[in-house]
Amino acid sequence: MLEWDTLTPRANPDLLGHEAAEKTMRATFESDCLAHAWLISGPRGVGKATLAFRFARFVLTGDAAQNELLSDDSAGGLWVDPEDPVFSRVASGGHTDLLTLERGRDTKGKQRGEIIVEDARRLGDFLSLTAGEGGWRVVVIDAADELNRNAANALLKLVEEPPPRALLLLVCHVPGRVSATLRSRCRRLGLAPLNNATVADLLQGWQPGLDADDVHGLTHLAEGSPGRALALAEAGGMALYRELVGLIASAPGIDAQALHGFGDKLASRGNEDTFAQAMALLSGWLARLVGSAARGVAFVELVPGEARTAKRLLAARDLDQWLELWEKVGDLAARAGRVNLDRKQIVLGVFTALERNARA
Repeated sequence: MLEWDTLTPRANPDLLGHEAAEKTMRATFESDCLAHAWLISGPRGVGKATLAFRFARFVLTGDAAQNELLSDDSAGGLWVDPEDPVFSRVASGGHTDLLTLERGRDTKGKQRGEIIVEDARRLGDFLSLTAGEGGWRVVVIDAADELNRNAANALLKLVEEPPPRALLLLVCHVPGRVSATLRSRCRRLGLAPLNNATVADLLQGWQPGLDADDVHGLTHLAEGSPGRALALAEAGGMALYRELVGLIASAPGIDAQALHGFGDKLASRGNEDTFAQAMALLSGWLARLVGSAARGVAFVELVPGEARTAKRLLAARDLDQWLELWEKVGDLAARAGRVNLDRKQIVLGVFTALERNARA
């Protein structure tokens, strides 16, 4: 069995829960009416990039219907056997007719917060060449909503005037961040969150040592995204969530030493991912708080006492003030990923605002 941390979208042979999307892509390919650009949207971690590389492999096999390494149960889908040479070359990044566009790194080796125009210009050079194997040239952009304005404009020119037998697959987390003009030039394909049973099965398969409570909690927190569930599990997500909920439950009157210790942990070198996970968990908790109140339903409890805490906080402040805090957390988390903000100060600032809201 492949290890989770090595199973990148380009190397993942399996995709669950998106059979209808696969059938749509295969049907258009076999009908000779294949759209030259696809915008594959949906929540993070739901399988968008895995689907894009799955389609890329299928197209790059050439006459897929004649491929002896296609599984008997792949009818209507895009499955290609991992033993196929195309699969291994796509997985290793060595296929000459496939280009992947992602956020690059700056001069200090740090990953950029966006895809810049210099990266996007590589597409023109790549697509101007004849396919090395006489078939299609395929581009996977992961993700289109991370293109800056100049990069998006460069891409738009290629989408509007594509060369023959060129296929552009745009992964997209938030379609609203992609220009309306670019969206209108693409075939839209949305992937919905998976059901909890499927996410739980995947989680248990990759992390068999998790106890039932953690599987239940992580599945609920993942909101239909197996990628998020697995990333949370790898990061000790339930322990982080319990620590976060403990701080929330003590408001107002959060212990300063505990809060500073939490901030120091998230701000320490090498803990960028833990910080991002913590901010996402806090944002998600506040979204559930606001959502439960707006819909008049009970707060779903993953840690003992959560529902009681939610009820107390909602009684302390109007719903719009909790909505404002939720928006602030989301904005700060997004900005922290793009610019060099002090992560500890973000944590302290967010919990100071939460303390203020918690005072009746």
